[in-house]
This record gives sequence, C-alpha cells and structure tokens, in this order.
Amino acid sequence: MSTMRRIIFASLVLAPLCAFPFLFAEEAPKPATGPRLESFPAKITLETSRARQSIVSRIAQPNGITKDVTTEAQLSVADPKIAVFEGNILKPLADGTTEVRVTHSGQTQAIPLTVHNATVERPISFKLDVMPVFLSTGCNVGSCHGAARGKDGFRLSLFGFDPDGDYFRITRELATRRINLAQPKESLLLLKSIGAVPHTGGKRFAEDGPQYATIMRWLEAGAPKDSPEVAKPTSLEILPTQMVLEGEGAKQQMVAVAHYSDGTERDVTSQALFLTNNENSAAVSPAGLVTAAKRGEAFVMARFATFTVGSQAIVIPKDLKYEFPNVPENNYIDGLVNNKLKKLRIVPSELCSDEVFLRRAYIDIVGQLPTASEHDRFVTDTDAKKRDKLVDELLNRKEFVEMWVMKWAELLEIRSNNDVSYKSALLYYQWLEDRISRNVPFNQIVRELISATGGTFKSPATNYYQITKENLKLSENTAQVFMGVRVQCAQCHNHPFDRWTQDDYYGFAAFFSQIARKAGDDPREVIVFNGGGGEMKHPLGDRVVAPKFLGGETPDTKGKDRREVLADWISSPENPYFAKNLGNIVWSHFFGRGIVEPVDDVRISNPSSNPELIEELGKKFQSYNYDFKRLVRDICTSRSYQLDTHTNPTNEADERNFSHATVRRMRAEVLLDCIGEVTNTKEKFRGLPLGSRAVQIADGTTSNYFLTTFGRATRETVCSCEVSMQPSLSQALHLLNGDTVQSKITNGNLVKQMLDAKQPPEQIVKDLYTRCYSRQPNEKELAKLLTFLPQAHGTTQPSVDETQKALNDLFWAMLNSQEFLFNH
Repeated sequence: MSTMRRIIFASLVLAPLCAFPFLFAEEAPKPATGPRLESFPAKITLETSRARQSIVSRIAQPNGITKDVTTEAQLSVADPKIAVFEGNILKPLADGTTEVRVTHSGQTQAIPLTVHNATVERPISFKLDVMPVFLSTGCNVGSCHGAARGKDGFRLSLFGFDPDGDYFRITRELATRRINLAQPKESLLLLKSIGAVPHTGGKRFAEDGPQYATIMRWLEAGAPKDSPEVAKPTSLEILPTQMVLEGEGAKQQMVAVAHYSDGTERDVTSQALFLTNNENSAAVSPAGLVTAAKRGEAFVMARFATFTVGSQAIVIPKDLKYEFPNVPENNYIDGLVNNKLKKLRIVPSELCSDEVFLRRAYIDIVGQLPTASEHDRFVTDTDAKKRDKLVDELLNRKEFVEMWVMKWAELLEIRSNNDVSYKSALLYYQWLEDRISRNVPFNQIVRELISATGGTFKSPATNYYQITKENLKLSENTAQVFMGVRVQCAQCHNHPFDRWTQDDYYGFAAFFSQIARKAGDDPREVIVFNGGGGEMKHPLGDRVVAPKFLGGETPDTKGKDRREVLADWISSPENPYFAKNLGNIVWSHFFGRGIVEPVDDVRISNPSSNPELIEELGKKFQSYNYDFKRLVRDICTSRSYQLDTHTNPTNEADERNFSHATVRRMRAEVLLDCIGEVTNTKEKFRGLPLGSRAVQIADGTTSNYFLTTFGRATRETVCSCEVSMQPSLSQALHLLNGDTVQSKITNGNLVKQMLDAKQPPEQIVKDLYTRCYSRQPNEKELAKLLTFLPQAHGTTQPSVDETQKALNDLFWAMLNSQEFLFNH
C-alpha cells in the first residue's frame, strides 16, 4: 500500500462510523381517562369438587403502566352457597351460576362463575395430573431423566412426549422399586423427589406440597392407567397477556388456564412450568410470579402438556420522565411501531436526510446506487411527496424484480447438483422470474410450487421436489420457507419450546408421502407426479398417520393428490402463518432484522418484537391479494423506514423495536454490483452475458472468490442464515489487498476519462463522492482531501499521471470506506 493510500485510508476507512455525517445526520387508540381495574380470568367454570381457580387482579394506568393488586383486592361471591374463597383461591360448594366480585380502589369488576358437579370427585389421571408434575419440577427435561439415555437408570420421555411409555417405565420396568402400592409413601418415586434418599437431582418438591399430594393420590388409587377416553388438553392461556412494570422489583402474578376436549377448563398455575427469555429484565418464579429487574423487555412463558404460551413483559424505570414527540405517522406501520415505543418509553430518531434516504432506497429496492443525475434530480426536487414518488419509480424497475427473484431463489435452493441439471436449475429460475415479473400473487406462486406435476423441463416448478427428495426434509423445508416454522425438533420428540408434537410433525409430512418420480425422455429430466400410494408411519407404534395441517384440521384426502390439498390450505387465509411469514420476510429485508428474528424461526419461545405489527402486515398482505409490491411500498413510505441511524439517549440500546435505522453491510451480490457500477466495469458469470449483475445469477453453485468471501448463499439449505451480512477480516483483507477493487479502478479508467474531459481535480473529488456516497463532500472533507493532491504540495503544474494516481488512490480509499460498504 502506497504512503498516499495509507493516509487516505486512515482518513476514510479507519475513522469510526460516528465520524461520518451521513450516519448522524393509523390513529393510536385513545387511553382510558383513569386507572382501570382488570381481573383474570374473565370467566370461571369449576368442574367437580377438586376444581380450584386463582384470581389475579391489577390496575392499568392510562399511561400503560400496570400494577399487580392481587393481594390487595377484596374478593367475594355474589351467592356464597355456590363457591367460597380461601385467600385468592376459589373452591366450589354447590352447582349453579353466580358471579365473583373483585373490588379495589372504589372499582368493582364482576366475573361470571359457573359450577358443575360440585360434589363429584374427579378421578385421578396419570396423563392429566401426574405427568404435569414431572414437567413443572424439571424431571423430564434433557438434563435430567428426559435425556436420551435417561439419568441414573431411569428415563422419562423428553417433556412428556410419550406418556404411555412413561407409564410403563414407572410402573412396570422395575417392579416394586419405583412405586410401592402396598406402602405408597415408601415409593422411590416419592422418596427421591422429597430428598428422603440420595437423589442426583436433589429435592424436587416438599412433602406437604401439591405435587407430592398428586402423586400420593395416584399411588393410593392403585396407579391406574388412563382409559382411552380420558380428556386431552386442547389449549392453554397465560394471563395477563401483556404487562408494563414500573421500577425494579415490581411484580405481577400470572395465572394459567388449560382447556380440555370434554369442554372443561382447569387452573393449572401450580402444574405449569414457567420460563422467561430475559431474566435481566423480568424473572419468573415456579409459581408464576413475575419480578421486574432492569429496563427492557422479556417474554414470560408457561408450558403445560404440549402447549407453550407467553406474555409480554415490559420493564421501565421508576418515575421516568417521558414525553413522546408529536411526529407525523405516514401509515399504519408508524402507528403500530410508535405504540410499542410509547410502552417502552423510547423516542424515535429523527428523519434521515434526503441524500441518505435516496441511497438507502436504491440499495434496498433495486440493489444499485443512484447515478449522479438521479441524485441531482432528487435532491433538487421540492415536491413534499418526492420520497413516495421515488419508491413508486423504483418498484416499477426490472432491478426490483431481480432482487426478489434472487431472494426467493435462495429460499427455494435453486442450484444444480447431481440430481438437478444446470438446465433444470436455469428453467426453474426463469419460471420464478416470470411469475415475479408479472406480479403474480404470491399465494398463487406457492400453490403452483407445492402442487407441481410434470417434467422438470416442461413444468419447472417440479424442481421443488427434485432439489429435495427426502419426504421428511421436504415437509420441514415447506414449513420453514412458507410458514416460518422449524418443526425439525418434533421429529424425535415433542418440540421442547413450541406447540408442535410428533403427531403434528408426521401428520404434516404425510402430505408428501405419495410423491413419485420417473425418468423423462431426456436423461437430464425427471417426471414428478402423484403416485397414489404410500403412507407415513409414526415412530411410536409404527401406526399410519393421516395428513394433518400444522396447527389445523385433518382434511379429507381420499382419492386426491395430497399436495394439492396442502397447497390450497398453506396459501389460504385459514393458514395463520403464511401471510405473516411473508410479510416478515419483506420487513426483514428493509430493516435488517425481522419482527420475528430469525425470520424462519417462529415459535412461542422466540416471540415477535411487535405482535400487533406483524399481525397487521399479514392482514394487509391478504387484503392486497398477496401483492408483495404493495407491501414493500407501505414499508418504504413509512416514517419508520426513513428514520436516521443517529440515536438519542432513549433508543441507543434498542436493537429490536425499529426506533432508528441500523447500519447494514451490503449483501455480497449488491456490493459487487455497486463496485462495478461506480467503476464502470463489467462482470461475467456463467450463463449470463458480459455486464450482467451478480443478483441475476440463476445457479447457487455459480460464484467467485468475492461473492464467497462476502457471504453469498450457496443455496444448500432453506435457512435464512445462509446469507452472511457480517463483516469479517477476510473481507477487509480482500478489499485492501485483493484484485477486485484495484483491478476495477484500473480497468474502468474512470479518473482518466474525467481528466481527459478537462474536469478540475476538485470537481472530480465531488463526482466521486456522489458516485460512491450519493452526497457531496462537506467543506471540511473537501479541504482535507484536496491536500492529498500534488497541487497542494507546491507543484504548480503536476503531470496528468501524478494527478491521476492521487485521485485513483482517493477512489480506492473511498471504495474501502465504511460509508461505501454499508447501507445506512
């Protein structure tokens, strides 16, 4: 590296991001008029004499802050003959209907109460009563007896996915050892759990606790096995579903209610396993008591049976002075983003400058930099709607289509391999390009893909079934790409942190069990069709599993192509994941992170940062007839997208609520295209004419050193993590010492052309700034950079070669600078 380059490099490249001026430059619902008493659950049904229900109460302030008043509220039953309170626990006395009255601070809330079979003893159940004990006390987790080989000679199914197997292992595997029906108190199952005998896991519950009483009752009843007709849990609620806690130490008691297939419901707060994804902000006790810690956000979860549900907990400092600025809201996106910021007491950043917006929009929408004339036209435009007009203009360019064909080619793994010829991969890519360029609704594209039949040449969408042949992998990829759901964990056991069971996994995979393939006339072509036979077997019992929608019903597939049945459902409004998932994918592209992040890992334990926002994006996408171009317009014309990267004291630590723009490195293909654009050079890729863009590459196996180094997806998996946007040392070394930047400066000969056109060096510096940064240098920058030119060193008439060399060094340093490499 020459001395001149070292100096310029230190000036432009090594300077911190904050040194650059480019970086720091629907109606919300009306609040209530006063504090409001809220009690949970909203209605109560007590079934049998053992039914119990705890009541949780809180005061909701107009500013969103909630305060737990469970221990302070006065509880009473309108008809004391029907039920009675013991503390805040309601017990049945007689059948009938009445209401529970909760009173606090002069407010009274009535909760409807119904009691059935008040004098009937509910039979003890292994699945409904005993199995939850193992979950809530941590006995069947992966680090204990839920491990693949168990612990200390005793194995339980992980998180209880195999209750019948657990029953056998407890009652039959070692007779008279684990349970003792003659003397239940001497059962090893109890003695180890209460710490009466040595136990690697230590004491799990107390002898006078509800867990001990439940297992003792089961043993005293003879350790009965449940009948096939026993009710099954169908859903779970955790209440309240949201809370805003003020000050460290603020608390909120939770209540968990399970609903069953026989129509009954039960308070399972004492049986559920409570978890939190952020103890630094909100911890939760085994009894469901949430305690606020440091400022931030947490997701408190309750797990019971196969269900995991959660509640959003926001923690703010005590007596924080806060006033949300009066900022305009361009559309529904701004309203929903701002509503969340208000709860967090965060003030959004200011709008970015026109020049920053221009560059950001070009890179994000079309994967290019604006030309000098496009820059000048935009910054001199005085129309108040010019940003909206720019977005509309970019959406109608072919480069916008190319960007999204590239993104979907990654998700669909379009590449050649031993099973997919280059011709097939190219036709598949062209099919996708045709659909997106014609703005075919995305639900229709997905329907064509999943139901595709025919040859991989004549019907290119059938390559979806040729790139991945294994049926289980096909079902996993389909769920991950089109629903954002990773069901892989449920292949061997129920998902530990989501709702998916083995039944769900194999039921969904059953839609792909009848795919058949045969060779075409051309040895490179494969014919994909419905074979009409083939069933999916469950690993537990080897039983046949009927096709079942994920989280949905079991459809009638008799005499039908199962894939067509799935295609109709997966792209329909009945599928609660499809529209929201695609909306989240689009959002992530423009903000650098999804509302759910990663975008293809939607689960209860990985909650959305803004549930209302992702829900509304899904609704809008459906109302637009799955025209994602309209969704892109909503996002890019929102004020939230146009915020500056410069933060304020309230949002400087925010990384997930979109209170400011983030600095994002350009992805590999876009960066290479932009380097070629500003240097007036062209690339050659396999199957494409000279001068084609890297974003147009059809085959995932086609690459070069630059694209590989900067993290281009190989398209070997559907995971969103395939595209790497993280800077690395190898990238920096390649830019500094590799031949990409230097050769393009030399081959493009741009500086020489400017000098030949008699442009003065000062103007050339300004033009290079516009090409690279989409802005003009400020006075301080210009004055400093001009000192690097030979004219500033006493040379009255430097040679053209000397001037050209100095300007090329400047050009090289600019292409290596953070301001060029990052979208901001």
